[in-house]
Parts: sequence; structure tokens; C-alpha cells
Amino acid sequence: MNKSRIIIAVALMGISATFASCKKNYVCSCNTVVGAVSTEIKHDIDNANRYDAQKSCNNYEDQANSSLPGSTTCHL
Repeated sequence: MNKSRIIIAVALMGISATFASCKKNYVCSCNTVVGAVSTEIKHDIDNANRYDAQKSCNNYEDQANSSLPGSTTCHL
């Protein structure tokens, strides 16, 4: 009985790890506002897990705010 519990636990951990690291394609939408003008730019983030896609999207926002006039906000 103990062996079967260990095998089931290992199998469940493997399944949960597979779903947790699932890679997908994401779109990061960035909206830049300068005065009364608003511009939206979309960035494709391919083959990434959600954590890495969010980091990339945050980097787009940081880069835009440091190099473009106005204020930029980005989200997945």
C-alpha cells in the first residue's frame, strides 16, 4: 500500500508541474498617453509561461516610460 501511494504522489507532482510550466503565446497591450492623444501598441510574446510573459510585458512598460514622452501602461 505504501508503494502505491508514493507512485500516485509522484505522478500527481509530474502532472501539476506539466500544467504549471505550460507555455503559450501572449499579447502585451501597451497604452501610451501624451496629452489628449492615446496610442495602443501590441507586442506578441510567443512560447512563454505566464510568469515570463508578465515579466516581458513589464519590461515593455519600463522601456516605454524611460524612452517615450507621456505615460505608458501595459498588461497581458
